[in-house]
Amino acid sequence: MPAKKRASPAKKRTAAPAKRRTAAAAPLAEYKRKRDFSITREPEGSPAARRSKLRYVIQKHAATRLHYDLRLELDGVMKSWAVPKGPSTDPSLKRLAIEVEDHPIEYNAFEGTIPAGQYGGGTVMVWDRGTYTYGGLEAGDPVDRLRAGYEKGDFKFFLQGERLRGSWVLVRTRRQESGKAQWLLIKHRDEYADERDVTEEYVTSVTTDRSFEEIAETG
Repeated sequence: MPAKKRASPAKKRTAAPAKRRTAAAAPLAEYKRKRDFSITREPEGSPAARRSKLRYVIQKHAATRLHYDLRLELDGVMKSWAVPKGPSTDPSLKRLAIEVEDHPIEYNAFEGTIPAGQYGGGTVMVWDRGTYTYGGLEAGDPVDRLRAGYEKGDFKFFLQGERLRGSWVLVRTRRQESGKAQWLLIKHRDEYADERDVTEEYVTSVTTDRSFEEIAETG
């Protein structure tokens, strides 16, 4: 009597990998989710194409608490950090910088008042602006080096602004459960380093020369 053939073991079905909801898939999803664009005049925005010169902006923001928003262009959006005490040109001072959601490139020009009840409600001033590039010593494409530094948590950059210039670094210290990372903003020792209090020295808009009060009155 012929031997029975053994049934071949059933092949395990490999589950299709779940789609990751990454910032690359929807770069401004969190930014748009937090805002009602029928009420606020903030730009809705869309990711922009890569340019040879990357832009940056620092906005002074009188929300629940006064702070400065540092925004650095990378991969078509503005990587953003809330800096409670604002930037310092003194290398001995380390400023806390809390990473927030990416903003659209168009936000660079936003100055005015976000209505009360909206996310970030309060007056926004364009405090400084300019271009920036990689600020480290490693060779290679500057944007690739910036991207690698951001991912590593050692983000070196060189500002070429109207008020701030020189080499800086953002160092990631820890991630919060909310997903927001804490960083330290530190000025490197170079020819632009000094002990001035730049937040006290510059108190008006770099684009319109208006004070906070004037921006709040005229929008």
